[in-house]
Amino acid sequence: MTDPELSRASRRAELRDDEPYEKRWLALAVIAVTILLVILDATIVNIALPAVSTDLEISAASQQWIVTAYTLTFGGFLLLGGRIADFWGRKRTYLVGAAGFAVASALGGLAQNEAMLFGARALQGAFGALLAPASLALITVLFTDTKERAKAFAVYGAIAGGGSAIGLLLGGVLTEYADWRWCFWVNLPVAIFAIVAAIPIVPESKAPGDTSYDIPGAVLITLGLASVVYGFTRVAMESQENAQPGGSGASGWSEPLALLFIGAGVLLVAAFVVLELKTRNPLLPMRIVLDRNRGGAYLTSTLVGAGLIGAFFFLSLYFQQVLQYTPVAAGFASLPTTLGVLLSAGAASALVPKVGPKPLMVLGGLLAAAGLFTMSFLKVDSGFWELAFPGQLLLGLGLGFTFVPLSNLALIGAGVHDAGAASAMLNATQQVGASIGTALLATLSVGAITNYFTDVAASGGDPSSPAVGLQAQVEGYTTAFTWAAVLLVIGALVSAFLIKATKEDLPDEAAVHAA
Repeated sequence: MTDPELSRASRRAELRDDEPYEKRWLALAVIAVTILLVILDATIVNIALPAVSTDLEISAASQQWIVTAYTLTFGGFLLLGGRIADFWGRKRTYLVGAAGFAVASALGGLAQNEAMLFGARALQGAFGALLAPASLALITVLFTDTKERAKAFAVYGAIAGGGSAIGLLLGGVLTEYADWRWCFWVNLPVAIFAIVAAIPIVPESKAPGDTSYDIPGAVLITLGLASVVYGFTRVAMESQENAQPGGSGASGWSEPLALLFIGAGVLLVAAFVVLELKTRNPLLPMRIVLDRNRGGAYLTSTLVGAGLIGAFFFLSLYFQQVLQYTPVAAGFASLPTTLGVLLSAGAASALVPKVGPKPLMVLGGLLAAAGLFTMSFLKVDSGFWELAFPGQLLLGLGLGFTFVPLSNLALIGAGVHDAGAASAMLNATQQVGASIGTALLATLSVGAITNYFTDVAASGGDPSSPAVGLQAQVEGYTTAFTWAAVLLVIGALVSAFLIKATKEDLPDEAAVHAA
């Protein structure tokens, strides 16, 4: 398509201030595809890790970078990506993000060594940091009617809650029946379709007023978030490595370099906050975070992200290492969560305009916590339908009831100027929460495993027995599920006490059409 043709297509897809955009539901369908792309790519490679490591001769100590390279750049660049979307144009940022993600995926599939693969994953994260906030900001400005916006966010909530499980399933199928490289190449046709469809369908919108970039703020928060994410990831890596047979059993929190990165990251984020309070046109206006309802939503998002990672990470290990499921079987076994999300997200979209966000967020947090607590009773010989199925279904129902009102509340009232920044903040809290949760739950899991071995030895048992080792693993997983449930209960309490918004506080925002 030539530049004049692209220009004409873009002009046909514009938001008007007098009526809702007529192709908004088609636009949502296109945007939903790329949201799924970003979310499932965080987990699609997980099941393929052994195959990738064997093929490219990546050591056990280095293979975590296949995941970490993605989460570092994704988490680090999110806030900058959100502001680029606001100022440069949300559609334009969306298209560049999708195209860059496709190119990075192609490079990942073609990787011949670990350096090329790690670099491709880092590029995926960087372009994902453009794509994710641009997508969510577009939904915000496209849907201004309260009921329609609730339905649109139901789609987002279903994808956010179920995308990780779908990634595990797809990764298992592609690894077992094709090749691990297809875990990357599968993104190409999806991204190309999204780009071709978005040009005539998705409308452009930009922030009005001052659109100058806060470069010092961008540097501080990018380095700060990346440092925090890496520090917590390193804690998790050390904890998991020490839990392996022959490992020291020590906590990852004793690793000095991890603590250095976490400390440096916290200081950089604190410096960023001080700078933003003094800057005329900040990267993240503090009004976005300091609003009681949005602040409560972001804190809840962090806690949900921290608890959710415990479900998918440890449950996948339980299916494969304890129940001896194949990658495909483990992927299928993770689908009840997605089923629960699909059921509750639809119900939540109808209920948000009637009861407001708070009751649903509290209910969702408690249901999800109940699901994780159910799985804390898993044993070495537990049947799938006995605990894993009902636990995952409850978890999915809770996530659907949480993510739909959470997404609505985190962006409502942010205004057209800050839609991208507010979207990026929601994504960033989930990403940082996931990093913290991985480190915290991995440490608690390792502690439980070590204690079990110690108790067996003290009672005269044989800690080297395979049966004892398997039981120790289950002790670690169930401990992680228990504490993940605690995090989600805390998230429900945060929603109950901090969020004051009612259904009357979710008005139509026709003004955003001025974008």
